[in-house]
Amino acid sequence: MKIIIGISGASGSIFGVRLLEILREINDVETHLIVSKWGQQTLEYETELSISEVRDLADYSYSQSEMGAAISSGSFLTDGMIIAPCSMRTVAAIANGISENLIHRAADVIIKEKRKLVLLPREAPLSQIHLENLLKLSRIGVVILPPDPAFYNKPKSIQDIVNHVVLKSCDQFDIKIDIGERWDGDMGYKNRN
Repeated sequence: MKIIIGISGASGSIFGVRLLEILREINDVETHLIVSKWGQQTLEYETELSISEVRDLADYSYSQSEMGAAISSGSFLTDGMIIAPCSMRTVAAIANGISENLIHRAADVIIKEKRKLVLLPREAPLSQIHLENLLKLSRIGVVILPPDPAFYNKPKSIQDIVNHVVLKSCDQFDIKIDIGERWDGDMGYKNRN
């Protein structure tokens, strides 16, 4: 399996980093990483990691300006792409077919080839423009997976919350990972009959 990972300039770069860490442990998954200019700045501000440390987590890494990279062509076969986090600028570019950088171009290729594209949009509150762009993408089959926390799994740390979002992201590609509690329907009720 080949998956492209994009890290754009929205807050929440830890989602992309954790995704790379998890996928690195799975032998059958090859990762192709693109970090935007603002993605790099946000990553270095929000985490203790350098861009080179994050690039080392991927099998292949590209600059956002490498518009001739293999992943910019539909003839390069991949199983899809996850953009984690996905800025509203990136959402707007993808929704309107504007390929300003390699993240946008790779997403455009994924859409035209009818492969799976998963976006973890990060913004709050969402404006009507944001919502319209996200709806436009959802209508053509793009998975919109906001990195919202779940509390039924009783997270004890930020890492637990991040793991849950990464687990849900991997589920979109039928990659089964065991890094968090899944809902089992048990709310502790006794049989009342």
